[in-house]
Amino acid sequence: MTGPSTSAAHEDVTTGVAGGDGNASATRITPGNALRPEDIALEVRTGAIRPTDDAAEYALRLGDDALILAQRLGHWISRAPELEEDVALGNIALDQLGHARSFLTYAGGAWDKSEDNLAYVRREHEFRSAHLVEQPNGDFAVTIARQFLISFYQYELYRHLMGSTDATVAAIAAKAVKEVDYHRDHSAQWVLRLGQGTDESRRRMIHGLRLMWPYVNELFDEDPLTLRLVASGITVAPAIIREEFDRLTGQVLADADLEVPDVPAAPGGGRRGEHSEHLGYILAEMQVLAREHPGANW
Repeated sequence: MTGPSTSAAHEDVTTGVAGGDGNASATRITPGNALRPEDIALEVRTGAIRPTDDAAEYALRLGDDALILAQRLGHWISRAPELEEDVALGNIALDQLGHARSFLTYAGGAWDKSEDNLAYVRREHEFRSAHLVEQPNGDFAVTIARQFLISFYQYELYRHLMGSTDATVAAIAAKAVKEVDYHRDHSAQWVLRLGQGTDESRRRMIHGLRLMWPYVNELFDEDPLTLRLVASGITVAPAIIREEFDRLTGQVLADADLEVPDVPAAPGGGRRGEHSEHLGYILAEMQVLAREHPGANW
């Protein structure tokens, strides 16, 4: 399930987005960045680590977000508006798949299930993905709008999770945050490019943001699980992440001469297993591919 690393180093956005390691990728292992899903699986098998039920449920949420987003982004390979974007979106998808593998492997440690079992065998209501990542790709601007929102959210979340009291969650986040730094830079550059481009590109970017913005609130919901995890130090209060998310996304939009969309929030429910009508199609695709892959670890 692994693949090539991301492309060459990226330039910083002039909108407060700090530059990261442009060569960082979920598929590049270095001595200082060596946590792999296989390492987590080994520690689970040997009993060195075992998540609590709450930590496992949280890892499941993060893993499902990354898994479904990776599946969505993979559809752009050979279909992007530029050859370079085929590579860029493909590599972002691979990074997300790497995050999914790590989080799902850890979550499975609580229930004696493999990453493949959690990815391919569960029924729709057992997934915990947010509605945002389930949304259809639409045109390129719609995909960029979705990626812009999820990457800025993931970056702030993983940055805080590096201080988690759960050592495995902290280690996964420390690896993932370097990769997501590239993802948010990439999406911000495209928001600027489309927003300041032609009348048509601007119209499409505005439309994409309006389609995706209703699903933002769900990312920051405080439910009983989140409150317990905050109390134990495993995660951070969503309000803290939301403050930085609003500030940084707002700065990018202002630089692109765009406004935060004034649209009503969607009800959400993905964390409770109540999904959009789109998830079933994604899972059906994944399961067809899985059945053609007899080597999967069920």
